[in-house]
Order: sequence, then structure tokens, then C-alpha cells
Amino acid sequence: MNEYLNWPGVAQVGQIESVVEQDGTVSNETRYFITSAPRQLAGAGRLLQWARGHWSIENRSHYVRDVTLGEDASRVRKGAGPEVMAAIRNATIGFLRSTGATNIAETIRRNASQVGKLFAKLDVSDRCPPELSFRRKLL
Repeated sequence: MNEYLNWPGVAQVGQIESVVEQDGTVSNETRYFITSAPRQLAGAGRLLQWARGHWSIENRSHYVRDVTLGEDASRVRKGAGPEVMAAIRNATIGFLRSTGATNIAETIRRNASQVGKLFAKLDVSDRCPPELSFRRKLL
């Protein structure tokens, strides 16, 4: 393979064709990939499993962070701010998934007005200083 491609370590290239239906519209998608895994280690079936696993992670985590929690649109750019916000987003997703949530966007919308219950579930409602205005409104 390396005699055709100037890509160190490449062993295989692949193409995945999919028929996608979204909002009543059907379209064909073609994705390409390269891998260093030789055919003896990973045939077509194994490569397809890996590709599906990759998109499962993308759809479960990155898509939620980017679209639902607006990570790409964030204006936080200085110091440790981006890392802190990423950690908060990841903790939020992890917490919601631990409660059984499968649709993070719907769960956030449903619970947006129930911050007091969230604090109680996290066992932090009694630890909030009384001078915080939101505490007085919620409790």
C-alpha cells in the first residue's frame, strides 16, 4: 500500500457507503478511511465494526457536547477556561447518563426549571450560602 500512498504506516484504505434517512429525506453518504491495521488483523467486517464504534462515540459524546451544550460556539478562550468548561460539560453529560438519561437535550430542557431538585440530588442544596439569590428563590 505504501508504494501508492505517501502515508507512513498505512496498511489499508476503506470506503463505507450508507443510506441515511433524516427528516423524511433519504441520501447516500460515502466515507473513506485509512488504517495501519493489516488485512490479516482486520478484515472488512472488523473495519466496519471499528468504524461503527467510532461513530457511536462521536454521536454519544462529541455531538452532545458540540450541539446540545454549544461547545463549538463557546467564547471561553483564555487560560484554563476551555479545559474547565470541557470538564463541566463532561461531568454534566456523565451525571445525566448516570441517572438513566439517553436524550441529553430533552433531559436538559425538561429539568431546566428544577435546579433546586438538581442541587438536592447532588446533595449540595444545604451547602449553598444563603446570600445567593437563586437559593432563596428555589427553596
